[in-house]
Amino acid sequence: MPELPEVEVIVRELRGPLTGRRIIDAWTDWPKYFHQPKSEEEFRSCIQGRQIEAIDRRAKYILIHLSRRHLLLVHQKISGRLQMGKWVWNPAASQGVGRWQPATSPDHAPQGGRFIHLLFELDNGEQLGLSDLRKFAKVMCGPERDILDLPELRNLGPEPLSPNLTFSKFEQLFRRKRGNLKEVLMDPTFIAGIGNLYSDEILYTSLLHPLTRVEHLQTPQFRVLYHGVRTVLRKAIRLGATGRRAPDGSRQGYDRVLLVYGREGECCPRGHVIERIKVGGRSAHYCPVEQIRL
Repeated sequence: MPELPEVEVIVRELRGPLTGRRIIDAWTDWPKYFHQPKSEEEFRSCIQGRQIEAIDRRAKYILIHLSRRHLLLVHQKISGRLQMGKWVWNPAASQGVGRWQPATSPDHAPQGGRFIHLLFELDNGEQLGLSDLRKFAKVMCGPERDILDLPELRNLGPEPLSPNLTFSKFEQLFRRKRGNLKEVLMDPTFIAGIGNLYSDEILYTSLLHPLTRVEHLQTPQFRVLYHGVRTVLRKAIRLGATGRRAPDGSRQGYDRVLLVYGREGECCPRGHVIERIKVGGRSAHYCPVEQIRL
């Protein structure tokens, strides 16, 4: 599932071409995307004719601010990706089933744009599409105050890269928490936007074992962890995050510099074999030599 860096990169890519555009219409072949309002007709009436005033992010949610104080929320979930492009409807693309296909040649098509299931028509002829192979994404629209007051947003923890999250506030958060570090970092109600991949990378950078209990840490360890969180997330954003592939299929972005995540049996940057354990039902990749359990 995309984590904070992946969502932040998408928001930055969309901000320029989308800001100031007006939504003309929307199309979907999967009405289950709509959680509020649930009716496709009501959703259309919520977005039609509204201008896009700003694009932001909260944790893993994309927030598209519309005119007249409305908000369009998109949670891409596991396989979703919002992207600009141009698609045309092929009524018999596969086994007689219609599908939106890139209007350009495959070599110049938007990455991942073969699985468009939600499409927004814009006033300049451009399109904003949600490519979503597994169709798990979630979309909501309504008055801004109502969307921001939804439990999934209201109950989120602080943003890890916010300038307001000073080291002092970071340490105080942990002083009130119990549990192992891996699960605590992945709790969105504690700190927003860190998932399985980046928790592994952060803990390796901080040389902290994923099963280390939070209550065993002291100020020096919290300081290293605070630095690790901000260093890893900023680097991932700078490199374009993960999930990008070159035309030849080779890895791009942060995928090229993964420290431990998904590398069981390989060597970490310090030359030790990476191991994998289960933590709270999730895999944790770590270096058993460098990451000592406190």
